[in-house]
Amino acid sequence: MPRVWDVPVHDSTRVRDARVAAEQAAAAAALDESRTSAAALVATELATNLLKHADGGQLLVDLVDPPVPADGREGARVVQITAIDHGPGIADVSAALRDGFSTARSLGAGLGTCRRVADDFGLHSVPGRGTVALARIGAATAPRGAGLPAGVRAGGINVPFGGAEYSGDAWAWVRSGDRVTLMLADGLGHGPEAARASAAAVEALRGSAHRTPAEVLRHLDAVLGGTRGAAVALAQVDVRAGRLRFAGIGNVGARLCEGGGWRTLVSRPGIVGVHRPATVREEEVVWAEDRLLILHSDGLPSRWVPPAEFCPGPAADPAVAAAVTIRDASSPARPVRDDTAVAVLTPTPPDRP
Repeated sequence: MPRVWDVPVHDSTRVRDARVAAEQAAAAAALDESRTSAAALVATELATNLLKHADGGQLLVDLVDPPVPADGREGARVVQITAIDHGPGIADVSAALRDGFSTARSLGAGLGTCRRVADDFGLHSVPGRGTVALARIGAATAPRGAGLPAGVRAGGINVPFGGAEYSGDAWAWVRSGDRVTLMLADGLGHGPEAARASAAAVEALRGSAHRTPAEVLRHLDAVLGGTRGAAVALAQVDVRAGRLRFAGIGNVGARLCEGGGWRTLVSRPGIVGVHRPATVREEEVVWAEDRLLILHSDGLPSRWVPPAEFCPGPAADPAVAAAVTIRDASSPARPVRDDTAVAVLTPTPPDRP
């Protein structure tokens, strides 16, 4: 089961915890000494920034799929480090990203250096709402959009309930030729047994890139038969045909941005591996450059609405969009009551390779 390091940063002693978490994640990803040092630097700087500029926040370290999946095989996972706060925000984002820009008592590295040493770096900040900073660090920069006639990217954030080591939620995506499939699985309940169910779903997806969403759900129902079961949603984009197919069982939510508004994609009631409906219906819609898809587990509040700034079109790295979703749907006064995962699928912006 993949671990998630959830480090609440509210005093200086947690900066070391953030660095250790990054080093442990780098070891799990088999990164070399240089890339491990880069992960430790980024985690330390982001944790320090949380204390300096936001009076604390949350730092998440996870092993995730790269933004662009390998074709027909599982690519190396990368270390993702995310800092989330509800602080005052950054007034001048461009200045904050300038290499060498920093403040007293920090490393002097700054967000600009974090962006330079990471394979991917994203920053989203709104005055009065807070900031999300996210970095991905792998053994090498993954090829972006290789072989895809029109690029797509995916990213996600996973927050374990109560600071646990393992989340009962999981997300992953795979590619087969021109088709990419994004999955979010929510193991029944939370804790290790829920995590085993969602991890089994991810492992089964790895060998199912060629299947349609409905076929994957039928396959998962057999695979998860010996587990608690899970709610599962799958979205598959044929980038050449410009079509998205969706199917889900259980209470994983799906919201699609289209035409400047949000559309709900509906799952069937049931639990994969325990009680699958006799028929699984696929919904098919147009996939275009202004689309954005959000999948989320029921850790989000029932009245949650997607961030307005992400519709229309991909406004940010998909994992940053997922982190902003979690930031804006919760607060220290409204703690989540379950594992919470959000996965986002977007077209690749024209200025990205």
